[in-house]
Amino acid sequence: MKPGNKMFITDLDGTLFNDKRVIHPDDMAALEMLGERGIIRVFATGRSIYSFQKAVENMGFSPSCTDMPVDYVIFSTGAGVMACRHGEIIFSQSLTGGDVRRIAGYLDQLEIDYMVHKPVPDTRYFIYKPGKGDLLSSSADFQARISMYRDYGAPMTEKGVNGFGAATEVLAIVPAPQGHGVADEIQLQLRDFSVIKATSPLDGESIWIEVFHPDVSKSRSAAGLANGLGIAVNDVVAVGNDYNDLDLLQWAGRGFVVANAPDEIKKGFEIVASHNRCGVREAIVTAF
Repeated sequence: MKPGNKMFITDLDGTLFNDKRVIHPDDMAALEMLGERGIIRVFATGRSIYSFQKAVENMGFSPSCTDMPVDYVIFSTGAGVMACRHGEIIFSQSLTGGDVRRIAGYLDQLEIDYMVHKPVPDTRYFIYKPGKGDLLSSSADFQARISMYRDYGAPMTEKGVNGFGAATEVLAIVPAPQGHGVADEIQLQLRDFSVIKATSPLDGESIWIEVFHPDVSKSRSAAGLANGLGIAVNDVVAVGNDYNDLDLLQWAGRGFVVANAPDEIKKGFEIVASHNRCGVREAIVTAF
């Protein structure tokens, strides 16, 4: 692939971020090289804008990413996009209050753990409801996430989601043994929404099932960016590691998967080194 009107997109947790949740200097250098060649660089993460900004601040960078080798950040699995030149959110998409009531009503029937997050940019604020079922009762991963964001979360009252209004997403957390099956069932029953599953970034095992507006996904936001910049899909390279990257990898002209990804994610894509061994750099060198 020749330099020019191109785009490179990388997932963060488990792809660009290593196990210490930092970016290796060699990966940073490769991203800087892309910038020097005029190639648009995009981070695409399941993290909210708040979580993303905290992560880069912990690495010593500005929350607006003006001092990082990246041009755009797709966050909340595509529910929002930030332009890094000025740290401006240029796109966001929310569920309506009616959508939230319908989704919550179905999850109540399943009696599983879930939480509802405010619209962008206030996604860190949420209400939550532990599961009651014997099989899927409140998981340690769910409780860990509540503890992590204890300053921003509140237990659901008897009102449930009534009065909550619009939301970025409804997130259900299910223990690993049942997670994939439950995700399949939710995808079937809520098929007129965007239902995306991911491996928990906390315990690395539980399944997070995110329900968004039907137009939300990493690939849709990436396509919107590419179209706006006049970049053809065949000139887009993407790297990922998990289930919530699949649509992006399938959409991009060329897709790479890091070696630490689940085996079922690797099918049909080029495999590069793990996130701990600069797989992103390897993908960049290979593609460009």
